[in-house]
Amino acid sequence: MPFTIRFLLLRLPFKNKVFLSPFSFLLFYLLHLIAFSQQESSLRYCIAFYNVENLFDPEKDPDKNDEAFTPTGFYRWTYKRFYKKLNDIAKVFLAMNAWEPPDIIGLAEIENANVLKKLCYTTGLKAYRYRYVHYDSPDARGIDVALLYRKDRIQIIESYPVPVVFPFEPTAKNRDILYAKALMAKEDTLHLFVNHWTSRFGGHGATIPKRNYYAQVLRKQVDSLLFINSNAYIIIMGDFNDYPTDESMLTYLQAKKYENETTEGTLFNLMFPLLGKNRGTHKSQEFWGCLDQFIVSKSLLNNENKWQVENREAIIFDAPFLLTVDEKYGGVKTFRTYMGPKYLGGYSDHLPVKIILR
Repeated sequence: MPFTIRFLLLRLPFKNKVFLSPFSFLLFYLLHLIAFSQQESSLRYCIAFYNVENLFDPEKDPDKNDEAFTPTGFYRWTYKRFYKKLNDIAKVFLAMNAWEPPDIIGLAEIENANVLKKLCYTTGLKAYRYRYVHYDSPDARGIDVALLYRKDRIQIIESYPVPVVFPFEPTAKNRDILYAKALMAKEDTLHLFVNHWTSRFGGHGATIPKRNYYAQVLRKQVDSLLFINSNAYIIIMGDFNDYPTDESMLTYLQAKKYENETTEGTLFNLMFPLLGKNRGTHKSQEFWGCLDQFIVSKSLLNNENKWQVENREAIIFDAPFLLTVDEKYGGVKTFRTYMGPKYLGGYSDHLPVKIILR
C-alpha cells in the first residue's frame, strides 16, 4: 500500500479508539479501494496497437514523398486538421482501457518524430508521461512504425530498427520492423516487435512474396531470442496486411492457433478466436478481417509463468465513436479521416486492438 494512503488511514478520527463514525468508515473504505486499485494496476499492463491512418504533419519533407499531406497538396492537410487528428487519437487511448490509457502503444502510419512529440506533449496524453521510440525508415512516403510507453510504468532498455531488404527487389524502400526491449515491474523483460508489412496495393497475389519475406525476417529475430531464452516473453503487434490464416503468418512466421498447453509451437496468434464471426480491425466491402494482430510467445500463455495474457485473447476496441453507418454494404464501417480526397474528419480506417498482461 502506498505510503501516502497508509498515512491517511492512520490519521483517520477513530471514535473511542475502537469504532469508526459513519463518515470515517466511508472515508476508510474509499481509501482502501484507491490503495487496492493502485496495487492492482501495478500488476496489470495494457498493450495496444493502432494503425492511425496517415498521421502526417503539414510540413513538406524534402526527402519524402509527402506533398499530398500539406496545406496545398491533394488532401489540403492543414494544421487545424492535424491537431484535430492528434486529439482524436489521444481520445481513443484515453477511452480504451477504462481506468488509464495503455502502458505500451504500437503505432503504424506515423510520419516522423515531430508528430509523436505533438501526440505525447500537446494532447490529453501529456498527463501520463508518455515517451516514444522511433526510427526513420526508408519508406518513400515517410510513414513509419513507432512505440509509445509510459515512463512511470515501463522502462525501455534497448531498441533498434530491423531493416527489411527484399532479395528479389533490392532497391525497394521498405518500412523497418521496430524492436524494443522493455522492463516491467522493474525486473521482468518483455521483447516487443512493431510491424507494418507491405500492403496489398497493386494486387494481393503480386505482393504475397513481400509479406512472406517480412515474416521470415521477423521469425529469424524471434528465433534468436528464443535460442538465448526459450521462455522469453515476446509480443509481436502490427498491421500485417495479411490475415491469421495466410501463409506469411502460418507458414513463415509460424504463428499458430492456441488450443491448450500441449499445443506444439512457440508463437501463437491471439486473433484466431475472432475468425468466422465477421469481426475485425479493418473492413473491405462487407467483410471484416483482422489485418491488425497480436502474436505472443507460448510463455505468455502458460499458467505456470509469472506473466500471462488475460483470457489468452486480444480485444478489438470498437467503440461507437470509431464507427459510422455503412450505407453501401450494410452495418457499420470505420470512421476514417478521408474517403479519397474528401475530408470526413474521422479517426482511422483501422480499429485499435489490445491485450492485457497480468
